[in-house]
Amino acid sequence: MKTLVWVEHDGKTVKDATLAVVTAASKLGEVDLLVAGSGVDAVAAEAAKIAGVSNVLTADNEALEHPLAETVAPLVVKLMADHDAFLAPATSNGKNIAPRVAALLDVMQISDILSVESADTFTRPIYAGNAIATVQTSDKKLVITVRGTAFEKAAPEGGTATVVSTDGAGLEQSVSTYVGSEIAKLERPELTSAKVIVSGGRALASSENFHAVIEPLADKLGAAVGASRAAVDAGYVPNDYQVGQTGKIVAPEVYMAIGISGAIQHLAGMKDSKTIIAINKDEDAPIFQVADIGLVGDLFKIVPELTEKL
Repeated sequence: MKTLVWVEHDGKTVKDATLAVVTAASKLGEVDLLVAGSGVDAVAAEAAKIAGVSNVLTADNEALEHPLAETVAPLVVKLMADHDAFLAPATSNGKNIAPRVAALLDVMQISDILSVESADTFTRPIYAGNAIATVQTSDKKLVITVRGTAFEKAAPEGGTATVVSTDGAGLEQSVSTYVGSEIAKLERPELTSAKVIVSGGRALASSENFHAVIEPLADKLGAAVGASRAAVDAGYVPNDYQVGQTGKIVAPEVYMAIGISGAIQHLAGMKDSKTIIAINKDEDAPIFQVADIGLVGDLFKIVPELTEKL
């Protein structure tokens, strides 16, 4: 089986989400990467070094400077004439592109896979991760999104893939037009790639408290800052911070849940973390059922004291 993997990048470097997808794709067969954009030679060169990759296909065109799903999907479909499966990370971009590719190919998409059981059988979470479904497909062409936290990352060095330029000419933006974007600039590590995450919940009561309590601890630990949906909905922090079923799926080495009760939607986004530390004044909070270390008490006393001792 020959697979085509969508490379998530920022125009300069390959994002970590791609590496996990390469691992998943390698379980199906030969791996080709697709780097689409404008002036992406550096990205293609970096992608070619990823271990386990055979070819890096580049689509370099001004129309792809800001790749929109409506532009990318027809390009992918064209390349699928020589491939059996298309895989993309289950990121905002991947979830935007893959369904359009599936629709154009007239196949069912298999979303958010956790494992590859065979060439046509996969597992994926359902019911907010409380059950794992085994899915078998009869489609001849596969379209799959991959949960990045479920697969080991492929080695970013050691590969010797061949870079091949594809025909990216004639692309037109007819349905959607790129207008602009507001990119959050973070001084701390990115949530999805951080080794340590400190998250706050609704119990912090205000945006001022959130920043005063959570951020000093995160700074001491060199950690990323996350939040529950309740904290985001209350306006304590932007939605970029949200961890959970409708936010970002993370699996760091250490996850600290502070003032988070542990709603099922939040647990779905972080329960694969290696070590979970919970601080909550309610000893019956669901978060303690998944926590490796639990501390019952007033977070406004415990967290500043912990920060001071670090």
